[in-house]
Amino acid sequence: MKRWVPLVLVIEVAVLAVFSVVYDSLDFRIYWLGGDAVTDGARLYREQLADHWFTNTPFLAALFTPLSALPLTVARVMWQFAALGAFVWACRTTLRMTGRHVPFVAVVAAGLLLEPVYHSFFLGQVNLFLLALVVADMHRVALGRPAGIGIGIAAAIKLTPAVFIVLLLVTRRTKDAVTAAAAFAVCTLLAYFIAPEASRVYWLDTFYDTSRVGVPYISNQSPFGALTRILRGTAEVGDWYTAIPVSIGVFGIAVAVLWARRGDWLSATAVTGVTGLLVSPISWAHHWVWIVPALAVLLRNGDRRTALAGYVLFVLSPLWWTPHNGHPLQYGFHPLLTPVANCYLVAGIFFLAHMTIRLRRQDAFGREGCTVPERGDVETCRILSASGAPSRWGGSGSGPCSCRPGPERRARTRSRWHGGPSSWASR
Repeated sequence: MKRWVPLVLVIEVAVLAVFSVVYDSLDFRIYWLGGDAVTDGARLYREQLADHWFTNTPFLAALFTPLSALPLTVARVMWQFAALGAFVWACRTTLRMTGRHVPFVAVVAAGLLLEPVYHSFFLGQVNLFLLALVVADMHRVALGRPAGIGIGIAAAIKLTPAVFIVLLLVTRRTKDAVTAAAAFAVCTLLAYFIAPEASRVYWLDTFYDTSRVGVPYISNQSPFGALTRILRGTAEVGDWYTAIPVSIGVFGIAVAVLWARRGDWLSATAVTGVTGLLVSPISWAHHWVWIVPALAVLLRNGDRRTALAGYVLFVLSPLWWTPHNGHPLQYGFHPLLTPVANCYLVAGIFFLAHMTIRLRRQDAFGREGCTVPERGDVETCRILSASGAPSRWGGSGSGPCSCRPGPERRARTRSRWHGGPSSWASR
């Protein structure tokens, strides 16, 4: 197995390289054209690019201004491999937050098979950069270091990551929240300086307009998208719908905060990422790259069957097997078909429920509190210590958790030193 896993990764990278050269990824083409149109008055939002509307922020278009000066194929290849680098970075950072020693090559190879990940490459999307920026910042939060810039930049590119600013505020990481908000403001003002007219059109008009995207399209795995398909149109989803994302947002952030207070910032990150997907009116299938930290949490906590089921679901992506693209069966409620057509949404709700129930069980790192894992991962202990977790994590009765080996590890250490030569020979 150790031999063929690197081979699988090499094949995946080779396929990506060929694909990047020969396939004209739609969303990347729109980004590329947007980089050219952003300084041309309001054309970025008044005219369609590649027969589609540009629906992202002016800041993203401004970032593409240098790439728009390059030939499309060259720019696309550079973008796709930069996205691959961002994904590798996100995987590495996520693994560090788990405190587990897992073959990194296997993690990346398996992650590239997830539909939200390869769908992001298929379209040339920006999602993998957003995941890397946010996870890197949350890792710094977990270590007690200054953070917020990555989250602010991600929110300026696409608004959904702004949910992490709320998490920082509620968990009393006020300086980090202010830093994130300031980074968002700076990026947004920079875009306004580059493209004032386009910025005004976006923030005063386009920002609120969901008619520019196909809300009922099967790829929209948000509650709003599901209800639009079930009720047969956006007109049937009234003002009452506002209560749904608000309720989910409050509940999801509350669960994330409880995990953060236990010192488990990886769980808080995964829960917040999924909450953002459920709150947004548009959550395309390729937005669900937050399955990566979610799976990491499940595997770290020993929920292997649940993790396996989630992995298979997001690799096979059965939502695409159901009738869509205007098929009559796409609309209305069908007992067997509708749950499959909205399987990402169902999985997201299940994950929030699972993480809520698990709060009532023993702490994610065991009842003995903050202990160095089996292989003595010091960074994991630093993460928990920096979080200022309650005394139940440290066993000292007060203050942040202590970095010390757990009882089992101490017992094994004593046996090595006091058990005589035979104890060493037996290893």
